[in-house]
Amino acid sequence: MSGASVYVFDAYGTLFDVHAAIARHRAAAGPDAERFSEIWRTKQLEYAWTLTLAGHYADFWTLTERALDYAFDRVPTVNRALRTKLLDAYLTLDAFADARAALTELKTRGQRIGILSNGTPRMLDAAVQASDIAALCDAVLSVDVIRMYKPRPEVYALVTERFGIRPDEVAFISSNRWDIMGAASFGFRAVWVNRARMPQEYPHQPPVHIVSDLSALPSLEF
Repeated sequence: MSGASVYVFDAYGTLFDVHAAIARHRAAAGPDAERFSEIWRTKQLEYAWTLTLAGHYADFWTLTERALDYAFDRVPTVNRALRTKLLDAYLTLDAFADARAALTELKTRGQRIGILSNGTPRMLDAAVQASDIAALCDAVLSVDVIRMYKPRPEVYALVTERFGIRPDEVAFISSNRWDIMGAASFGFRAVWVNRARMPQEYPHQPPVHIVSDLSALPSLEF
């Protein structure tokens, strides 16, 4: 293949800023706001992985709530009265500044665009509508239909089944290195958006490209 026929994006951390919820209420959350948000995100992912490994499933909104409650327990300086406001904010997370511009440029060039996410359909619809990228997406795919989470190969197969293509025809973009590992293992052409300049991991499942933000996507060659 000389190029990718579909560009598929992870949602949380890649298109949408997972720390935007706490950012909207940072003053009320207090000096431990960043630590609180990191714990919230870490536990959210941990619950997804451990449930999938154990053969169980609870949807991502439920895990988001459970992880938030855990964060309140771990960081008691953050007032629990913020719970409803934080959850409301999570439904409409801010998109990264480069997200809509990158998707628009790809769409202008005739590329098909999809989202593949752990999020529930309700969560994804709310975030996509709030960020005004719905018209740019040919498909928004949720793990909810198969009741297991990334990086299970069954999740990535949702893309090839939906678009009727081979894995090597997919450019998969994620800011999560573990997600890139799963995508590369499945056969996607994986692009790691290393916004936080994290060290390299999973040497046997490397990305095809590493970029610092989404603005570099339209110029990449596959």
